[in-house]
Amino acid sequence: MRYILIAILAATATVAGSLPKANIEGRYVEARTADIYTGACYANAEVNLMGHEAVFGWVIDKGSYDGVELNGLGVLGVVKANATLGDVHNSSYPVKSVIIVDEKATVEQKAALIGFAKRMAGDLLQDVVAVQTRPVKIEVANNNIHSMRVKLTAGELAQIETRPLVETDQICRHEEVWYSPLTNVDHAMPAFAAENKYTGMDLGTRWSSQKRSAFVGTFHLSE
Repeated sequence: MRYILIAILAATATVAGSLPKANIEGRYVEARTADIYTGACYANAEVNLMGHEAVFGWVIDKGSYDGVELNGLGVLGVVKANATLGDVHNSSYPVKSVIIVDEKATVEQKAALIGFAKRMAGDLLQDVVAVQTRPVKIEVANNNIHSMRVKLTAGELAQIETRPLVETDQICRHEEVWYSPLTNVDHAMPAFAAENKYTGMDLGTRWSSQKRSAFVGTFHLSE
């Protein structure tokens, strides 16, 4: 199966010059190893020391990509960058990445999920070192994005669990959204990552982080 998925990944790369048709929407979650909701003093203390790693993922509510229906399926990206992701003063590249596709997907759907993820994440998923399959699940408590709690899992390999930010999360009292979401979204709300975990071996590092480092949101791609 691993070799089939690597072949799928290669196939998606060959059509990069022509963008497939898409009409797809759903939920987006990300978490990094540096605060995204923070003040200047904390951000400056972390830059180039933390925030090189991130997990982000999409769960499709409905829609299709490249003519393939993807209702209810999910795909995640996991990245290890050369520097703090989102730092406007220094390049984060090169970035190594892993794509995790929903094990419920057919071979055709897996190829579409990979193409969709690479299109949404751009250069973050340019250098994919491995493609893995896991059961992708999302649990959402409260549909109000301001008070939403989300748990996104890809088996034992990756997990993001968020809660809304609260007043006690303001440490320096000058916090703001310091970094933008890593991928294109319709709307995103900063959140606290009660868990941001990756246990795989493909990136040469593992992590488990709890910080003001998450976004929950929605996406819609229609072309």
